[in-house]
Amino acid sequence: MKKMALYALAVILVFAICGCEMDNTPVKKVETLLTKYQTLDDEVLKDLNNTLKKDKSLSANMRKEYREFMKKHYRNLIYEIKDDKIDGDMAVVTVEITVRDYSDIASDATAYRINNEEEFLDENGNYKASLFTKYRLDRLKEAKDNVTYTIEFNLKKQNNEWVVENLSREDMSKINGLYEN
Repeated sequence: MKKMALYALAVILVFAICGCEMDNTPVKKVETLLTKYQTLDDEVLKDLNNTLKKDKSLSANMRKEYREFMKKHYRNLIYEIKDDKIDGDMAVVTVEITVRDYSDIASDATAYRINNEEEFLDENGNYKASLFTKYRLDRLKEAKDNVTYTIEFNLKKQNNEWVVENLSREDMSKINGLYEN
């Protein structure tokens, strides 16, 4: 009976160790990161909130509206791992992500603001950024098309743990559906 218990404990330990090892692969780390967006992980929401706080053109209501808009966007993100290459302590994981395409709408909104400046002036004739922000968000909500982007995630092994390196602005704009080709 004791031998059976020891054998069972050994099997459990082997699976636990293998399980930990399987979670520490470049592919698994990228999957974990992208799943954080899809599941609206606390870390992702904190970053979103910090970004929205920095935008002084947003009222509290607009901030809430933008937050809900982006949460929906992140939940709908789809990804597929295409390739991974490991070279020593460095790795690259190639992923195709599919997101709502906001790039043309955002560009069109900016062009509209430039050509119709009077619509975004307050009662004193001064430009009011919040009027444009509201206009832009309303246009973004009309987006229907999706776009697929390729992102190469770079990872570095630190203390035997694979870590995704900071994403570039270009890659973040792809995740947010705002990348302009």
